[in-house]
Amino acid sequence: MESPFDHVTLAVDGKPGDARSLSLPVERGTLGNPCIDIARLPKETGCFTYDPGFTATAACKSAITYIDGDAGVLLYRGYPIEQLAKQSSFLEVAYLLMHGELPSGDAFHAFENEVTHHTMMHEAFRTFLYGFRHDAHPMAMLVGMLGSMASFYHNTLDLEDPEQRRLAAVRLIAKVPTIAAGCYRYSIGWPLRYPKNNLEYVDRFLHMMFEVPSEPLAMKPVAARALDLLFILHADHEQNASTSTVRLVGSTGSNPYACVAAGVAALWGPAHGGANEAVLKMLADIGKPGNVQSAIDRAKDKESGFRLMGFGHRVYKNFDPRAKIIREMTHQVLGELGVNDPLLEVALTLEEAALKDDYFIQRKLYPNVDFYSGIIYKALGIPTEMFTVMFAIARTAGWMAHWLEQQMDPEARIGRPRQIYTGYGERGYVGIGDR
Repeated sequence: MESPFDHVTLAVDGKPGDARSLSLPVERGTLGNPCIDIARLPKETGCFTYDPGFTATAACKSAITYIDGDAGVLLYRGYPIEQLAKQSSFLEVAYLLMHGELPSGDAFHAFENEVTHHTMMHEAFRTFLYGFRHDAHPMAMLVGMLGSMASFYHNTLDLEDPEQRRLAAVRLIAKVPTIAAGCYRYSIGWPLRYPKNNLEYVDRFLHMMFEVPSEPLAMKPVAARALDLLFILHADHEQNASTSTVRLVGSTGSNPYACVAAGVAALWGPAHGGANEAVLKMLADIGKPGNVQSAIDRAKDKESGFRLMGFGHRVYKNFDPRAKIIREMTHQVLGELGVNDPLLEVALTLEEAALKDDYFIQRKLYPNVDFYSGIIYKALGIPTEMFTVMFAIARTAGWMAHWLEQQMDPEARIGRPRQIYTGYGERGYVGIGDR
């Protein structure tokens, strides 16, 4: 959005006859809304701004991802998500997010080899993993395991060294799938599988997830294609809650492994990364295709308290561009795998009904990426409690791109949001016998 002005004037009224004004500069990025620079506001006026959820506040400058929610646009480093989804791979997208440019053939080969070289976990991780309850949620295990990585690399990490920062990012992109698969296998009592480094990134992960010692894993190619596509679509999404968390923790100079562990914890929330898990729970509650219309009617009734999970988006006021891409892959996966699952039949019936219903069309409540990703994960045999873990594997690439960018930002400062205090004024202490 183009702004016709370079400054905004704020009228500051004090005592009668003591009115003055403050001129605040307007900052512009390459794309998107202009922002009013309020850095001088507290010093000049003694006031802060109030913005619950920071929905109208830009906390940083970033060159990584751009979203236009009204137009349904998502760009990674300037490249439309539609082009990357069709022509690229997740590992190439990870390189793009980290380095700002698509790699040459030699650069990608070197990057792929480096990621492959770092896929192994330290054997001590097994002991740490076995300390969790057998029924622990995989996201809880992932948070703990990633946080523990700081104890393995903390003394050898110099945050002032760009090469060591880059190596930390590579380690995380390489090891998170290994750790995630280990969390899953431990939760079901299976022996952990070492990564097969003769396989590509997504195939390697699927083997670590599902292969058993007694027989080789045979999966149709569409499984790896679908998962690679989901990883691309989930790789980054601008300053969302988990990415902002990684940046906030990173602003303190914290270890990058601890930063990502904090990002995983934020992602776990059902309003954020847990949304695709909530979709499957909703489908289970609906139960069968014959109950879909009743569910739609309840969703329209504001008094019912029921809402359809996986429809609409906080940012996109149009169709989620990622959902357009993944919808086609969803139907391809179901067709090629020939999966016969009642919940998937419910999902497709719900999708068809909602896309034809004027109530949802007028409010632009289209199925979003969480709706379709949940269906694909279900079709691939990935259990519901692992859905958000899959999201975390993909988003690690974006988190590390933002962390690396932040380390080089000359304007970066430790995050310190303000508040409006609504508690008691000052009061005196009263001894326990007089209360």
